Amino acid sequence: MLTELRIDSLGAIASAAAQFHEGFTVLTGETGAGKTMVVTSLHLLGGARADAGRVRVGADRAVVEGRFSTTNVGAQTAADIDRMLESTGAERDDDGTVIAVRTVAADGRSRAHLGGRSVPAGVLADLTTPLLTVHGQNDQLRLQRPDQQRQALDEFGGAPLGSLLDKYRALRSEWLQARAELDERTRSSRELAQEADRLEFALNEIDGVAPQPGEDVAIVAEVKRLGALDSLRSAAAEAQAALAGPGDLAEDAGPGAVGALDLLGEARSRVESADDQSLTALAPRLAEAITILTDVASDLTGYLEDLPSDPGALDTLLSRQAELKTLTRKYAADVDGVLDWAAQARERLGRIDVSADALASLAARVDSAATALAEAASALSRARAKSAGKLGKAVTAELAGLAMGKAKLEVVVRPMPATAQDSAPLDVGGAAVHAGSAGVDEVEFRLAAHDGAPSLMLGKSASGGELSRVMLALEVVLAGAQSGATMVFDEVDAGVGGRAAVEIGRRLARLARTHQVIVVTHLPQVAAFADTHLVVDKVDGKRGADSGVRTLTDDERVVELARMLAGLGDTETGRAHAEELLATASLERKS
Repeated sequence: MLTELRIDSLGAIASAAAQFHEGFTVLTGETGAGKTMVVTSLHLLGGARADAGRVRVGADRAVVEGRFSTTNVGAQTAADIDRMLESTGAERDDDGTVIAVRTVAADGRSRAHLGGRSVPAGVLADLTTPLLTVHGQNDQLRLQRPDQQRQALDEFGGAPLGSLLDKYRALRSEWLQARAELDERTRSSRELAQEADRLEFALNEIDGVAPQPGEDVAIVAEVKRLGALDSLRSAAAEAQAALAGPGDLAEDAGPGAVGALDLLGEARSRVESADDQSLTALAPRLAEAITILTDVASDLTGYLEDLPSDPGALDTLLSRQAELKTLTRKYAADVDGVLDWAAQARERLGRIDVSADALASLAARVDSAATALAEAASALSRARAKSAGKLGKAVTAELAGLAMGKAKLEVVVRPMPATAQDSAPLDVGGAAVHAGSAGVDEVEFRLAAHDGAPSLMLGKSASGGELSRVMLALEVVLAGAQSGATMVFDEVDAGVGGRAAVEIGRRLARLARTHQVIVVTHLPQVAAFADTHLVVDKVDGKRGADSGVRTLTDDERVVELARMLAGLGDTETGRAHAEELLATASLERKS
């Protein structure tokens, strides 16, 4: 609930502060005193668009500060508010209340603060939306809109209807997603088929060549080796002949040519046959050298035997290299890259399914989702129709107490036919309907102003005063089991007088039993029912008219009601009428 409101430099109000309490609070004052600025300030705290024209002339900025208590709200609302405060870093005051501030500069810029932290203006709406509902004369116009009428019906239906609406929305989301996927798959099936053909051709080409990891690098080295085959064979043969003797490998060697091994053998024999111990000590080292050279000669022999003897081996390698280059030219810079590309292509090909079975399966999924959605839509429509009858009767009963005893409100629920331009029509009961985000129904409030009068749309059948009473009756009915919220009415009694005004006051007092109710009014019959009476005073000074807000004492209240009663002022007759009105209202409140 709203516990305190401070206003600085907003419209006619230079500076004002007001305390608000539970129950029914009324604000009155002379025309032009600034009563509407109180409502404007609450709109600003609700995150409404800032209007620089509302800043008081000569002031740099207008400031509105509201203090809210959350002790009497529901557990879920309190938890949501706590999460919002924590996410923004806002803090409660020492008494547990939350302070919201909105500043509007003369140049149109605005700032918002919540719990001592600067926040976007929209965050204020997160706080005030569950706590504060402001009804002005513009709300009478909104009441004529079909979406607002549907929202009122859904609110009246409560949690059961709300759960059906949530289920419908979840199924609608699944249905739309499946439809979009089927449309996309059908539309792109040709492109997908072409992509699949390209991938299959490429993979067949790669599989035909069957490259091995690193094969291109190995072939380059082998081609280089085979290109120098003759020189390699000659070098190896000559080195082998130098070690083991020319044999058959050195046909041009001269007679008596020997190899290094023969010479080392001769040297070892001579050293071993000597009588000098120092000389014979060299024999093991010569034997070691002979062993090493023998191994080298054997390796050279093996190398010569392993050299390709097929003259076409080089051509075979060059042909293989050309095949690999064909792949690397198309798919990647090297063979390893080609193999990686092929792996990704196989994965992509596995995800592409353009078969008729796949499309049929997706179409079946869409049909199944549409069937489930149609059932949920039908259940929602039935629940709305049932609630519509109850809502119409309840509001009609309230209207009877608001001097509209012969009026009857009818709440009509009917399906919205799908148009030719509807992108997603839904078949419900054999009829194509528009599946909107809030269901397949359109809701219309129709009012018969008196017996025998036709039932017409609100905008065509109700005057301004009647619309005010319809809205008030609706609010009283919707209040139901809800409690804790603050409801603000700005001249909801416009165009009303006499007995109807008394009944409006009585209904507002009843509403105040479960809600904090704040009403801006010009009717004494309504003001008399209030628990707390605030007045907005206007004083003409040197700098123009200043307005302030003050709470009236019982005696001051009598004077104010006397003024409101046709301007009788502080006269005996005026006071008598005001006292009588207060006494009557007091008895009504207790009944």
